[in-house]
Amino acid sequence: MKVGIIPINIGVQSAGDIVQTAQLVESLGYESVWTFEHVVVPVNYDSKYPYNKSGNMGAAPETNFVDPLIALAAVASATTTLRLATGVNILSQVNPIYMAKQAASLDFISNGRFMLGVGIGWLREEFEALGVPFERRGARFDDYVMGMRKIWSGEVVSHESDFISWNGFKSYPLPIQNPFPVIMGGVKGKIFERTAQLGKGWFAPTGDPAELMNHMKTLQKECDAIGRDISEIEITCMWPGIGGRDFLGELEAVGVSRVVMPMMGQGDPMETLRKIAEEVIA
Repeated sequence: MKVGIIPINIGVQSAGDIVQTAQLVESLGYESVWTFEHVVVPVNYDSKYPYNKSGNMGAAPETNFVDPLIALAAVASATTTLRLATGVNILSQVNPIYMAKQAASLDFISNGRFMLGVGIGWLREEFEALGVPFERRGARFDDYVMGMRKIWSGEVVSHESDFISWNGFKSYPLPIQNPFPVIMGGVKGKIFERTAQLGKGWFAPTGDPAELMNHMKTLQKECDAIGRDISEIEITCMWPGIGGRDFLGELEAVGVSRVVMPMMGQGDPMETLRKIAEEVIA
């Protein structure tokens, strides 16, 4: 089982916090570091966070949300084997050419270690602050993924849709990895249809084996509907760091090949990292 941590970019006080944590987890044998993203955190919002019963994301507006790709670029420069991932970036609210360029550049400078986790977003107030329509964000997301794949192909790009009008350009460098891994994040809406059609991986914001089993059945149905082998899709889920190897074995039996452990709320994060490494990695 691959083991990563999340998030490496939230609540940090300096670049050193990010880099030193990454170097430690690499030395301990962790496979990856992941980020969260919000460009802005509204002081007040009516939108409900879908993965917390309170409906609150749990981060104050003053929390340091270091830009995920900048944080991971710093990690890339200070590590050699650690994989880098966004968990997730909100694709529907950004310019897809910039996202394709930044993702390819990060994969290039990290020598093929980057995985782009993306989601459609839930925070209407953030979309409004960025001047991006909240409506049709799912359809926009799908179109952006298809458009970015054309950019990463290295061919002359031509793409006309409700959201994109591109013609006659290329964007280099290309990603080192081919195909470049785009990971779909979430459990709501059409996520399983999107994952089957567009994803190299799926990131589940849960670590409950029974819940994951039900989700995997849904994903299997979507894969069957288009003739795709579900084994082509790498499954990542959250793991609170409990249960040791036995619990990880339960997740593996469901189809999970990577877990990421949340670092927020840990009493002594560095000591926790060492303890978990001794229990399940060493």
